[in-house]
Amino acid sequence: MKFNHKKTMKRYILPYFQLLAVAVLLLSSCAGHPDVPSSSREAKSLPAIFPDYCDVTIPCNIAPLNFMLPIDQYEACVARLTTPDGRQQTYGQGVKVQIPESEWHDMLDASKGKSIKVEVWGQKEGEWLAFNPFEIHVAEAPIDEYLSYRLIEPSYVAWTYMEIAQRNITTFEESQIFNNEITMNNRKIGQCINCHSYQNYKTDNMLFHVRLSNAGTVIVNDGKVSRVNMKRDYTISGGVYPSWHPTAKLVAFSTNKTRQAFHTAHPNKIEVYDLASDMILYDVGTDSVSVVSEDPDLLEVYPTWSPDGRWLYYCKSVPLPEEMRDKDIRTTYAKIQYNLYRRSFDLATHGFGEEELVYDAASADKSVTLPRISPDGRYLLFALGQYGCFHSRHHDADIVCIPMDRYDGTALTWETSSPLDLTAVNSKDYSDSYPSWSSNGHWIMLASRRDDDNYSRVYFAYFDNGKVGKAFLLPQEDPELHVSLLKSYNRPEFMVEPVKISVDEFSKVFDK
Repeated sequence: MKFNHKKTMKRYILPYFQLLAVAVLLLSSCAGHPDVPSSSREAKSLPAIFPDYCDVTIPCNIAPLNFMLPIDQYEACVARLTTPDGRQQTYGQGVKVQIPESEWHDMLDASKGKSIKVEVWGQKEGEWLAFNPFEIHVAEAPIDEYLSYRLIEPSYVAWTYMEIAQRNITTFEESQIFNNEITMNNRKIGQCINCHSYQNYKTDNMLFHVRLSNAGTVIVNDGKVSRVNMKRDYTISGGVYPSWHPTAKLVAFSTNKTRQAFHTAHPNKIEVYDLASDMILYDVGTDSVSVVSEDPDLLEVYPTWSPDGRWLYYCKSVPLPEEMRDKDIRTTYAKIQYNLYRRSFDLATHGFGEEELVYDAASADKSVTLPRISPDGRYLLFALGQYGCFHSRHHDADIVCIPMDRYDGTALTWETSSPLDLTAVNSKDYSDSYPSWSSNGHWIMLASRRDDDNYSRVYFAYFDNGKVGKAFLLPQEDPELHVSLLKSYNRPEFMVEPVKISVDEFSKVFDK
């Protein structure tokens, strides 16, 4: 079941008069573990639950997969969960199914490598309907316990408050890493914070950017916090889109002159594009910046290291046709496309080799962004769209995964790369972007606008030796939060541990 249209989400928003009706129903029902309806009519279909957790494969340590039936169609919901050893429990309050964490984790422990059977009943106009049962498959592989993201309004214009938050994926605990109000000299001027990044999924070495007043890059080096200005007289800007080297105190960045434009009629709504971009390498220990690549005519962006640190992958634009090269980018943006390259890296000398074309997206009239190599080095993830370097707003953007053993030094194309079947991961008509790997390589994470086309939300999918499971939404304690929180989850990043530095400690670097 997919929820690919903004009208779908309205079915889950609770009007005031219906809230009163549900409250009365709750008072008259048995809270926590309700009885299964004594009589019901077969619906002969899967339940239209939100989020859609029907027949998904999940980690053995994830938080409860709470869900709900459409509020404008149902008065109540009851779910019965059965573990492989035969233990059963029922849940349901109003139209929501919310499972206590301790009970859920007991069920996960009993179901590793097997499945939890889920039966759902929904009451509609006084009649109970029995839906077809489904299974939740529990993988033996855990997921990284923590996740961080920036919470921001979807317009990218009229924001005042934003934060970088972290979430314990095994529970519902969320805490703040930093917020933009701390750095604002004038409370009427919005301050931007972005691009949080970690070395090897750990937080003793990490960074995030601060824009406008008190600008700079906040860097944590072995747990010590500082703020640095990465702009040099020979660079376009300070560092953007960071990637930590897996073993050394080095960070690859692009430097960008980024702009955005707003469509009045186009369904993609917003365009983000570069007027210029190069790549740099920042040495955290010496506070030095060296240029990796600075092609004066082409654009280079989104560096990412291979897990062994021997290769730096990045995206680079292809030349525009001669007749378009001097035109305003607002008329040529839809013709700018990026291919995927890499350069070898010598850790001893900090030197880079000649660039190699890894994936030729432009040959198929496509553009590749946001590459990520799997922890075992065997697979390459990226986002693929028609054009441009910012697919978060492009309806045609999908996630692509190709086996790296297909690359023998000759540039891969769509036909020669043998891409994996990610039909269960990508939405049909909406943006799927910002892919990444869990530290054990068994979970893919992405940001998708599939639910309503306005807000990016976090989805996960199981990955096992080239086989990919159905994508599912980040669980919330109250499933209605997905539609009531008017924020996008921007740049979701896996972490194996939480950020230990407090908001107050981070704020001290702005007093210097």
